[in-house]
Amino acid sequence: MDTISIDNRGDFGLWAIERAKAIIAVEGSSLAVAARDSNEDTIREAANALGAAITEALMEVYDGLLADEE
Repeated sequence: MDTISIDNRGDFGLWAIERAKAIIAVEGSSLAVAARDSNEDTIREAANALGAAITEALMEVYDGLLADEE
């Protein structure tokens, strides 16, 4: 994964948009297919994967903030 510098709100906004697009492209698509197939276990797994990807993205930013404070 590439390291980027987020120096202001605009940079963060751009990062968030790009990261959200990437997450939705993969995990959102899986969730949509699972919903279409109406398999509850698959829907649950896909929804959990989507949530995990979002959490990972947020932790990525948080970890970057901690590195700046040290």
